[in-house]
Amino acid sequence: MIIPSSSWRHIWRSARNIGLAVLLLFAAAPILGAHAASDLPRDIAQLYRSVSISPPTAKAMTVCYGFVCRRRETLDFSAADRAALSRLLAAGRPSPEAERAAISRAVIWFDRKMGPHIGTSKRVARADFRSGSDHTNYDCWDTTRNVTSLLLVLQSWNMLHHHSAGNPHYRGNVLQLQTPHNTAVVVEKASRREWAVDMWTRGYGEAPEIMPVSAWAKEK
Repeated sequence: MIIPSSSWRHIWRSARNIGLAVLLLFAAAPILGAHAASDLPRDIAQLYRSVSISPPTAKAMTVCYGFVCRRRETLDFSAADRAALSRLLAAGRPSPEAERAAISRAVIWFDRKMGPHIGTSKRVARADFRSGSDHTNYDCWDTTRNVTSLLLVLQSWNMLHHHSAGNPHYRGNVLQLQTPHNTAVVVEKASRREWAVDMWTRGYGEAPEIMPVSAWAKEK
C-alpha cells in the first residue's frame, strides 16, 4: 500500500505533537505533587520564603537546623519511610484525639530519623544561643518549619483524616515575662479548633507538646 505524501505529513505532525507532550510531561514530573508557595496559606508560605527554601513535596522536605535554618538537609522519603509513617498514622483513624497521638509519634519518628544523620541526636529542649551548640540543635523557628513540613507531607499522602496543617502561631509578651516563641499547628476539621504541636520544648526523641493553641499562648 502506498501512503500519500499528505498523509505522511499528517502522521509526522501528530507524532511531533505527541513527542512534545511527552517531553513536557517529563519536564513537569519533578514538580507534580509539590506544594507551590502560592497554593499555601500566607503564613505557612512565609515560613519557606523567609529562609529561601522550597515547600515540601510528597517525596521530600528540607530539614532546617542550626538556628533559623542556617543549616539544611534534604529528607528524601523512601518507601520504607512512607510505610512506617502510614502505620503510625493508621492508629489515629478512630478519633481526633487518637490522631493527635499519632501525629506525636510521627514527630518522634522524624526526630529519631534525622538525629543520627545531622547530629541533632544531641539536641536539648528549648535550645537557643545560650546552648552553645547551634549545629546540633533546632531553635523554635527550625522546629516550626520542620513539623509544619512533616504535616504537609502527611496531608499530601492523605494520612490525616481529622486534622489539617494550620498556620504557625507566635507568643511573646515581655510585660508578662513571656519570651518570644512560635509553634507548628494542626486544625481539627470538625471543630476548627487549633492545636499547637511544639517540638522545641522537648529534648531529642521526646514527644512534642500538643495542646490547644489558646492554652499554649499563655505558657512561659
